[in-house]
Amino acid sequence: MEKHNLTVVQEFILKGITDRPELQAPLFGLFLVIYVISVLGNLGMIILTKVDHSLQTPMYFFLRHLSITDLGYSTVVGPKMMVSFVVNQNVISYYLCATQLAFFILFIGSELFILSAMAYDRYVAIYNPLLYTVIMSQRVCYILVAFPYLYSTFVSLLVTIKIFTLSFCGYNVISHFYCDGLPLLSLLCSNTHEIEVIFMILTYSNSISSLLVIVVSYVLILLAILRMKSAEGRRKAFSTCGSHLTVVMVFYGTLIFMYVQPNSRHSFISVKMASIFYTLVIPMLNPLIYSLRNKDVKCALQRILKKICHI
Repeated sequence: MEKHNLTVVQEFILKGITDRPELQAPLFGLFLVIYVISVLGNLGMIILTKVDHSLQTPMYFFLRHLSITDLGYSTVVGPKMMVSFVVNQNVISYYLCATQLAFFILFIGSELFILSAMAYDRYVAIYNPLLYTVIMSQRVCYILVAFPYLYSTFVSLLVTIKIFTLSFCGYNVISHFYCDGLPLLSLLCSNTHEIEVIFMILTYSNSISSLLVIVVSYVLILLAILRMKSAEGRRKAFSTCGSHLTVVMVFYGTLIFMYVQPNSRHSFISVKMASIFYTLVIPMLNPLIYSLRNKDVKCALQRILKKICHI
């Protein structure tokens, strides 16, 4: 049944994280620190994997693109979210809201499949190390990165156009801190069944297919490691997968937590907290996980810092 009272919506009001005045300043400071660390960490990883010769391998090529997607969706969400702590009403224009939704879907979707590509890369490196550079050629790496970007661009345009070509009711308050698909669907007056089905199919199929690639890759990795006779070889194999596996568990664990929540106000608050975690906290943690657990990255960083100091 279609809703009535149609008006032309020119802007939306983002409710933000909290409406409690005493929390505004502390939360602004906290998220500003998180966002600055995220930007510095991901930009640093992008630059480091680009300029250091020892990091010119497929593994770090994918890591660079993981940092690009992390930086992308945290920047799409973070600055606008922090505005809500310093203004009475956090207003976002109709077209800027559509742009935010499109870029968020683009970057978050790309990250799903880049994590899958990274899992496949680790499988090839451990299962067939002698042919690693042949199998994971530059062309293959570019294809494994181009697909996520192109496919996610298609998905983001499809969902955004479908939502923003429908009619919104007079009520323009989004119960979130950014323009997300589900809160926007609740404001539509048109029949939303088609877009809801599309949204659900794309969300679950993308998440499940990308996770399936990761699970299969790690099962094959585990079998390959168990066949190794050398304890030192097994240790090195585990260490090369440790950082990626940590990132995957944190990222997918947060997404799974969001999707298994029952429909209630308590679950909506939980989803909002989970959204904060994967839009702002995870992009901050990823470069830290890779830099703290990876000797190559730490050595490359030391070399770059020495060069800077000698200039």
